Amino acid sequence: MTGTATGRSVPRLVVVHPDATVLARATAARLLTRILDVQSVRSTVHVVLTGGTVGIATLAEVAADPVRDAVDWAGVHVWWGDERFLPDGDPDRNETQARAALLDALPTLPPGNVHVVPALSSEVTTPEDAAARYAATLAEHAPDGADAPVFDVLLLGMGPDAHVASLFPGHEALDVRGVAAVGVHGSPKPPPERVSLTFETICAAAEVWVVAAGAEKADAVSAALGGASTHDAPAGAVRGVARTLWLLDVAAAGGTSSAR
Repeated sequence: MTGTATGRSVPRLVVVHPDATVLARATAARLLTRILDVQSVRSTVHVVLTGGTVGIATLAEVAADPVRDAVDWAGVHVWWGDERFLPDGDPDRNETQARAALLDALPTLPPGNVHVVPALSSEVTTPEDAAARYAATLAEHAPDGADAPVFDVLLLGMGPDAHVASLFPGHEALDVRGVAAVGVHGSPKPPPERVSLTFETICAAAEVWVVAAGAEKADAVSAALGGASTHDAPAGAVRGVARTLWLLDVAAAGGTSSAR
């Protein structure tokens, strides 16, 4: 099912799939198609990955899809919307999970095209250190005058509280402007220390896709699509410059067949 709702910028398109497995498979196919479409007109593509159950399942479906071999991975740059501030290789890091699900299966993806959020180490001791270093890397790949690349597609998971990336309801990080990345303390979901793209950076992406599955997300979907404030339901305020997609399974959609 699909539906459209107008918002402050481009319309949001809501696509509902039968279950989480189909959602992950369809999102993977959509992502591969998007990358190939961009590469039909230019070689470089910037993609922002997300973690979480559905996010990692989507990456595993990309790895399993034979269409992945049609992509020129040498031209794809991989980023993350947020990261848990943990040591390198920690199994809870989004990067660690993404490598196991997909990135390690892409031998033609240059290591230098994988732009990780710096991990906790003796040199990087705070989320602010990591955010500043990540912001510097983003700036290296940004157009003149911008803080970050123009992301061709930015994937976001959504929590049952309607948070996206590591921007939680009511959290001061939601209001940070003028920088590409921010350190997050006091996350209500462990671990408490994280690094996130700022809301401003997320909404500068060409396409933003919010991907959510499960009945525990239904209230958050309803609030976000129903016009709740940014601080009450951050997911509802994210927009892509050219396109905003909500990719849901039936359980997460609840009674939502179209955006409101």
